[in-house]
Amino acid sequence: MIYFTADMHFNHKNIIRHCNRPFESVEEMNEVIIAQFNAKVRQNDSLYILGDAVWGSADSANKIIKRLNGKKFLIRGNHDYRWVENQEFDQTMFEYIKDLDRISYDGTRFVLCHYPMLEWDRSHRGALHCYGHVHNKFYRNADDINNKMKLEVLGNKAFNVGVDVNDFFPVSAEDLIILSRDE
Repeated sequence: MIYFTADMHFNHKNIIRHCNRPFESVEEMNEVIIAQFNAKVRQNDSLYILGDAVWGSADSANKIIKRLNGKKFLIRGNHDYRWVENQEFDQTMFEYIKDLDRISYDGTRFVLCHYPMLEWDRSHRGALHCYGHVHNKFYRNADDINNKMKLEVLGNKAFNVGVDVNDFFPVSAEDLIILSRDE
């Protein structure tokens, strides 16, 4: 199984207030998100983290990421560079670290980036786009972006996989394929 997520912001105290997250402390937030992930993602599953995983040091990133189930892949976000590029960060916890990727699952192409795109590789041929960055600004899919920004984008083919709009759970590729067909 393949899962996608973004914008966990582990160890980021101010994100609780910025995104109105229902946690009393950063420790509670970290523990709930880790538990939610591990309830869905098994060790042999793939977990694509589309940026802004951890706020803080390489040491804190090592401790948190090690606790997440699955084979992990990182698509860097704007807050990941400070720990990813630190020599003390254990990059072997990820299968790879990239800025953008294209993968296929069950005959469907996914384009992965931390940032939402208005158009992406093979978007006119059914490819889906997964992104984060916007947190809970209610851009759950391309239709929401279209309504908010009055820009022409493709139908239900782009998905905010961030924790703030997905009840702090990762989202499965299978669920996104089903949602993309519900037009």
